Amino acid sequence: MSDTYTKLTQVFESQFHHMPSDKFFSPGRINLIGEHTDYNGGHVFPASITLGTYGVAALRSDRDVKIYSTNFPEQGVITFDIDNEDKLPHASWGNFVKGVLQALRGYGNQFENGFELVIEGNIPNGSGLSSSSSLELLIGVVAQKLYQLKIPRLQLVASGQRAENDFVGVNTGIMDQFAIGFGEKDRAIYLDTNTMIYEMVPIHLGDYVVVIMNTNKRRELADSKYNERVRETQEAVYQLQKYVPIQYLGELDSDTFDKYADNLSSETLRKRARHAVYENERTKVAVKALKNDDLEALGELMNASHQSLKDDYEVTGIELDTLAETAQQVDGVLGARMTGAGFGGCAIALVHRDAVAQLKETVGRQYELVVGYAPSFYVANIGNGAHWVGEVAGEA
Repeated sequence: MSDTYTKLTQVFESQFHHMPSDKFFSPGRINLIGEHTDYNGGHVFPASITLGTYGVAALRSDRDVKIYSTNFPEQGVITFDIDNEDKLPHASWGNFVKGVLQALRGYGNQFENGFELVIEGNIPNGSGLSSSSSLELLIGVVAQKLYQLKIPRLQLVASGQRAENDFVGVNTGIMDQFAIGFGEKDRAIYLDTNTMIYEMVPIHLGDYVVVIMNTNKRRELADSKYNERVRETQEAVYQLQKYVPIQYLGELDSDTFDKYADNLSSETLRKRARHAVYENERTKVAVKALKNDDLEALGELMNASHQSLKDDYEVTGIELDTLAETAQQVDGVLGARMTGAGFGGCAIALVHRDAVAQLKETVGRQYELVVGYAPSFYVANIGNGAHWVGEVAGEA
């Protein structure tokens, strides 16, 4: 990792002709189970991973913000006044930076000076591992350190979500930013998105590991059917409110839902709502299974989650289905499911460490046969959330 900071420091010097002052890291995340439940007031079970976004930064004496990404060198240095809240054109990554600053300002924080920042991410863009939330929380911890902001972590998390919802224009729930803001090494976060009450659950997988399987098909969240699913589940709540006093589908158990499901106006709404309710219940059971070291039960729940996301929520597609369903047949795999918003991105598999090579070979071969190009595989290590890494030494 220090090599990354050495490289970023050199890039910073060549772009801005002086040294950065501080180093930062913000992870990506996987979600073990509890998919498309966060904006439905349900439970989620994510964990921050060791892939993420690295940054080096320094304050300026004027009010200019100058940012550069080694992932998008063709965009060069993006410059704007720290008080300017106009959107940048061409869906620039700088809009995530602007969005977080605007949200922090909305909480009463003030910025007297601009700053310079160079970043590099090793989360594949569009992979469903939350590269955008990783960037948002990186900006949050950069601002917190450079401006000495005395703010609670939840404000950074909420600022990331507000940036995405209000500035970028995607109606995400709070899960991704929460996982990245509150993540801890070797722990997953059991979060009730309705109450924001959470529990850090130790991850003891024994001889098993979580393997991330990347479709290598980008999914653009804002352009996908994500916002459509948000609208459909909101409509289901509205129609069910005639019978039960709820604000979110996450407040219903499956028996109550089944009792009133036929009152929904279409089969599509029934399917969408059924997924949200049943996935929430699966998540509660999965956490108990993990606490009891019952990995077989966790795997079966992961498989059921994928089936529901395929049949009822209809957010998988041929790429994710091929990865998850092929993995489920491999000896040594306890369970596999898509993770993230869907429509491309990644799936995860809970697999015995001795079967990882077989998983890669079997799934890789079948995926190429069906889809026409290769997937990528990474073992997911669960690491710490977004944080200040330290000062940049005289010779980084």
